[in-house]
Amino acid sequence: MTDEQHVDPVIEADLPTGAGSAGEPPPPAAAAPPSRLATAVRGLLVPVLAVLSALVIGAIIIVLSDLTFFERLSADPGGALGDALGSVWSAYGALISGALGSPGAYVEAFASGDSDQIISAFNPISETLLAATPLIFTGLAVALGFQCGLFNIGAEGQLYVGAVAATFVGFAVTGLPWFIHLPLAVAAGFAGGAIWGFVPGILKAKTGAHEVIVTIMLNYTAYRFVEFILKLPGYQREGRSDPISKVTEASSWYPPLIEGLRANWGFFLGLAAVFAVSWLLFRSTKGFEFRAVGFNPSAARYAGMSIAGSTILAMMISGGLAGLAGTGIVLGITRSLTSGVSAGLGFDGIAIALMARARPRGIIFAALLFGALRAGATPMQSATGIPIDLVVVVQALVIMFVAAPALVRGIYRIRVPEATGTEVFSKGWGS
Repeated sequence: MTDEQHVDPVIEADLPTGAGSAGEPPPPAAAAPPSRLATAVRGLLVPVLAVLSALVIGAIIIVLSDLTFFERLSADPGGALGDALGSVWSAYGALISGALGSPGAYVEAFASGDSDQIISAFNPISETLLAATPLIFTGLAVALGFQCGLFNIGAEGQLYVGAVAATFVGFAVTGLPWFIHLPLAVAAGFAGGAIWGFVPGILKAKTGAHEVIVTIMLNYTAYRFVEFILKLPGYQREGRSDPISKVTEASSWYPPLIEGLRANWGFFLGLAAVFAVSWLLFRSTKGFEFRAVGFNPSAARYAGMSIAGSTILAMMISGGLAGLAGTGIVLGITRSLTSGVSAGLGFDGIAIALMARARPRGIIFAALLFGALRAGATPMQSATGIPIDLVVVVQALVIMFVAAPALVRGIYRIRVPEATGTEVFSKGWGS
């Protein structure tokens, strides 16, 4: 062995682990994956900041809506700002108490021991749950489509058709006990929405027709279909000339959670639907196919999955969930069907799904937030005179911030982590 080939064992032993003979530094150690808690907090950060930002802008709108604010600001800046903060505090306080109730009302009710007063104190929470229930179903409908790479903008029309089917079973089928009649009407509502969802699904799978265009047109068709059917002699209420159906049988109604409150067992059906959809998407083989088709259709096809079958089935389940939203309205609130049964709940489902990032369990909290805003809007207007339209503005701002997470991160200087998830939304026009 020559001198050039000789390696001093002491020097070789002193080399760092992983270093070569040339003294190169070792490769950097792999970063530990984030914990579940850190992932959950990161996922909640943008929606929470979106709500906070929307409320701040809403507060600015409240202040600017007072036409005398700038006059008072020039004369007495401190007093004007104090009055402005007081107006914001009063408005949001009335909104919260209208949605969740007043602590003072709860204390007074329980201190009195009067059961009617106690029930009345919980009425705001009842109204929030009532408003959130159909939003859970429409949010789930849109989220399921997102997970399969589909943009089901037709939840509005599917809600209408589901309501038509549930109402018909509700008043046409008589003589059944509630434990048979109610599930039968609910199943009819799901089937009606599923049939309406089948149409864009089969057109997408077989002809490539984009689901956004098809479902938009089907929304209009469903609305006109409801107007038509509400004028039919066998469906329209006797003695009425306006478009309203017969009253459904009491055996088909959702029972109330507490007697004297309007919230009903439809809310628990919504929770059951959330966990069922969550299991379907993340614990079942078919759900894996849905997400695979949504994430990469080419790879899913190469793996032997049926793209057409997954598209059709996903749209049918999505439509059925939207149909359950209409079912809950006609069997749990109105007891009959009118042409204005939805009031845009199907489109609100898009906002719910976006805010929840298409995650079923997140839809519960998003629906409760929007339900609370709806329930608290009227008490806020009654107490402060601020129009209900402010709530619509806040909802729109929440949607805008949630749909543009980069904007929220830029405002609050949030560092963007490395992508670790596989969130799937609609693939767009080229899919």
